[in-house]
Amino acid sequence: MHTANTLDEHVILLDDEGRHIGTAPKHSIHGSDTVLHLAFSCYVLNPLGEVLVTRRALTKKAWPGVWTNSFCGHPLPTEPLTQAVTRRAGFELGLDLDHIDLALPLFRYRATDSNGIVENEICPVYLATTVAEPTPNPDEVAEYAWTRPADLYRAVTDAPWAFSPWMALQVQQLDTFRA
Repeated sequence: MHTANTLDEHVILLDDEGRHIGTAPKHSIHGSDTVLHLAFSCYVLNPLGEVLVTRRALTKKAWPGVWTNSFCGHPLPTEPLTQAVTRRAGFELGLDLDHIDLALPLFRYRATDSNGIVENEICPVYLATTVAEPTPNPDEVAEYAWTRPADLYRAVTDAPWAFSPWMALQVQQLDTFRA
Protein backbone atom coordinates (compact mmCIF):
# COMPACT_ATOMS: atom_id res chain seq x y z
CA MET A 1 0.00 0.00 0.00
CA HIS A 2 3.06 2.27 -0.14
CA THR A 3 2.23 3.87 -3.43
CA ALA A 4 4.76 6.44 -4.49
CA ASN A 5 4.04 9.84 -3.05
CA THR A 6 3.91 11.51 -6.45
CA LEU A 7 1.91 14.49 -5.25
CA ASP A 8 3.57 17.87 -5.42
CA GLU A 9 2.37 18.30 -1.87
CA HIS A 10 1.33 21.71 -0.63
CA VAL A 11 0.66 22.53 2.99
CA ILE A 12 -1.89 24.92 4.46
CA LEU A 13 -0.34 28.09 5.87
CA LEU A 14 -1.97 29.64 8.94
CA ASP A 15 -1.94 32.97 10.70
CA ASP A 16 -1.41 33.20 14.47
CA GLU A 17 -5.13 32.66 15.10
CA GLY A 18 -5.14 29.48 13.00
CA ARG A 19 -6.85 30.96 9.94
CA HIS A 20 -5.93 29.69 6.49
CA ILE A 21 -3.82 32.33 4.72
CA GLY A 22 -2.51 30.36 1.74
CA THR A 23 -0.52 27.32 0.71
CA ALA A 24 3.11 26.54 -0.04
CA PRO A 25 5.03 23.55 -1.40
CA LYS A 26 5.83 21.20 1.48
CA HIS A 27 9.49 20.94 0.49
CA SER A 28 9.90 24.72 0.80
CA ILE A 29 8.55 25.41 4.28
CA HIS A 30 10.58 23.27 6.71
CA GLY A 31 13.78 25.14 7.47
CA SER A 32 15.30 27.45 10.05
CA ASP A 33 12.31 29.83 9.98
CA THR A 34 9.30 27.59 9.31
CA VAL A 35 6.00 29.41 8.87
CA LEU A 36 3.00 28.29 10.94
CA HIS A 37 1.10 25.57 9.08
CA LEU A 38 -1.49 22.82 9.56
CA ALA A 39 -0.42 19.27 10.35
CA PHE A 40 -1.73 16.30 12.33
CA SER A 41 -0.43 13.52 14.56
CA CYS A 42 -1.96 10.08 15.02
CA TYR A 43 -1.56 7.34 17.60
CA VAL A 44 -2.66 3.88 16.46
CA LEU A 45 -3.90 1.32 18.98
CA ASN A 46 -4.32 -2.42 18.40
CA PRO A 47 -6.97 -4.79 19.87
CA LEU A 48 -4.68 -5.48 22.86
CA GLY A 49 -4.74 -1.76 23.72
CA GLU A 50 -1.09 -1.29 22.76
CA VAL A 51 0.03 1.89 21.01
CA LEU A 52 2.25 1.89 17.94
CA VAL A 53 5.39 4.02 18.16
CA THR A 54 7.75 4.53 15.24
CA ARG A 55 11.32 5.57 14.76
CA ARG A 56 11.65 8.11 11.98
CA ALA A 57 13.76 7.09 9.00
CA LEU A 58 17.36 8.29 9.12
CA THR A 59 16.79 10.10 5.82
CA LYS A 60 14.00 12.34 7.18
CA LYS A 61 14.77 16.07 6.97
CA ALA A 62 13.55 16.81 10.51
CA TRP A 63 14.21 14.67 13.56
CA PRO A 64 15.82 11.75 11.67
CA GLY A 65 16.02 8.53 13.67
CA VAL A 66 13.90 9.87 16.55
CA TRP A 67 11.17 7.77 18.20
CA THR A 68 7.75 9.35 17.83
CA ASN A 69 4.02 8.69 17.61
CA SER A 70 2.60 6.27 15.05
CA PHE A 71 2.69 8.80 12.21
CA CYS A 72 2.27 12.47 11.31
CA GLY A 73 1.48 14.41 8.20
CA HIS A 74 -0.03 17.44 6.54
CA PRO A 75 -3.48 17.60 4.95
CA LEU A 76 -3.57 18.66 1.33
CA PRO A 77 -5.23 22.07 0.75
CA THR A 78 -8.73 20.68 0.04
CA GLU A 79 -8.43 17.42 2.02
CA PRO A 80 -10.44 16.81 5.21
CA LEU A 81 -8.16 15.98 8.14
CA THR A 82 -9.53 12.47 8.70
CA GLN A 83 -8.97 11.70 5.02
CA ALA A 84 -5.37 12.92 5.38
CA VAL A 85 -4.93 10.65 8.42
CA THR A 86 -6.19 7.68 6.40
CA ARG A 87 -3.92 8.55 3.46
CA ARG A 88 -0.77 8.86 5.58
CA ALA A 89 -1.52 5.65 7.54
CA GLY A 90 -1.45 3.79 4.25
CA PHE A 91 1.58 5.62 2.88
CA GLU A 92 3.82 5.49 5.97
CA LEU A 93 2.71 2.23 7.56
CA GLY A 94 0.66 0.28 5.01
CA LEU A 95 -2.22 0.34 7.50
CA ASP A 96 -5.96 0.50 7.11
CA LEU A 97 -7.51 2.20 10.13
CA ASP A 98 -10.79 1.04 11.67
CA HIS A 99 -11.75 4.09 13.73
CA ILE A 100 -10.33 7.60 13.86
CA ASP A 101 -11.18 9.93 16.75
CA LEU A 102 -10.04 13.50 17.35
CA ALA A 103 -8.32 13.64 20.76
CA LEU A 104 -6.55 17.03 20.94
CA PRO A 105 -8.13 19.44 18.46
CA LEU A 106 -6.09 22.51 19.45
CA PHE A 107 -2.59 21.09 19.94
CA ARG A 108 0.10 23.54 18.81
CA TYR A 109 3.86 23.53 19.14
CA ARG A 110 7.12 24.97 17.81
CA ALA A 111 10.41 23.08 18.12
CA THR A 112 13.88 23.05 16.58
CA ASP A 113 15.87 19.87 15.93
CA SER A 114 19.64 19.40 16.21
CA ASN A 115 20.05 20.31 12.50
CA GLY A 116 18.26 23.65 12.97
CA ILE A 117 15.05 22.50 11.25
CA VAL A 118 12.00 24.14 12.83
CA GLU A 119 8.53 22.64 13.12
CA ASN A 120 5.84 25.26 13.69
CA GLU A 121 2.44 23.62 13.57
CA ILE A 122 -1.14 23.66 14.63
CA CYS A 123 -1.40 19.92 14.86
CA PRO A 124 -4.68 18.21 15.84
CA VAL A 125 -4.01 14.82 17.43
CA TYR A 126 -5.97 11.70 16.52
CA LEU A 127 -6.37 8.26 18.06
CA ALA A 128 -7.06 5.41 15.65
CA THR A 129 -7.44 1.65 15.82
CA THR A 130 -6.37 -1.19 13.56
CA VAL A 131 -6.28 -4.97 13.64
CA ALA A 132 -3.42 -5.08 11.13
CA GLU A 133 0.33 -5.21 11.59
CA PRO A 134 2.27 -2.35 9.96
CA THR A 135 4.38 -2.76 6.84
CA PRO A 136 6.46 0.42 7.16
CA ASN A 137 7.61 2.50 4.22
CA PRO A 138 11.42 2.60 4.73
CA ASP A 139 11.55 6.20 3.47
CA GLU A 140 9.39 7.20 6.45
CA VAL A 141 9.92 4.64 9.23
CA ALA A 142 13.15 2.95 10.36
CA GLU A 143 11.46 0.65 12.88
CA TYR A 144 8.37 0.34 15.04
CA ALA A 145 7.17 -1.16 18.30
CA TRP A 146 3.89 -1.80 20.06
CA THR A 147 3.88 -0.77 23.72
CA ARG A 148 1.45 -0.30 26.56
CA PRO A 149 0.26 3.33 26.81
CA ALA A 150 1.21 3.55 30.50
CA ASP A 151 4.75 2.33 29.71
CA LEU A 152 5.08 4.93 26.95
CA TYR A 153 3.85 7.64 29.30
CA ARG A 154 6.49 6.68 31.89
CA ALA A 155 9.26 6.55 29.26
CA VAL A 156 8.35 9.97 27.88
CA THR A 157 8.06 11.44 31.38
CA ASP A 158 11.44 9.99 32.42
CA ALA A 159 13.34 10.84 29.22
CA PRO A 160 11.47 13.36 27.05
CA TRP A 161 14.69 14.11 25.13
CA ALA A 162 14.59 10.57 23.69
CA PHE A 163 11.37 11.27 21.74
CA SER A 164 10.08 13.82 19.27
CA PRO A 165 9.19 17.06 21.05
CA TRP A 166 5.60 16.97 19.78
CA MET A 167 5.11 13.44 21.14
CA ALA A 168 6.60 14.38 24.51
CA LEU A 169 4.03 17.19 24.78
CA GLN A 170 1.10 15.19 23.37
CA VAL A 171 1.55 12.15 25.61
CA GLN A 172 1.37 14.42 28.66
CA GLN A 173 -1.99 15.77 27.44
CA LEU A 174 -3.67 12.55 26.25
CA ASP A 175 -5.76 10.74 28.85
CA THR A 176 -5.12 7.46 26.99
CA PHE A 177 -1.52 7.44 28.26
CA ARG A 178 -2.10 8.11 31.93
CA ALA A 179 -1.40 5.10 34.18
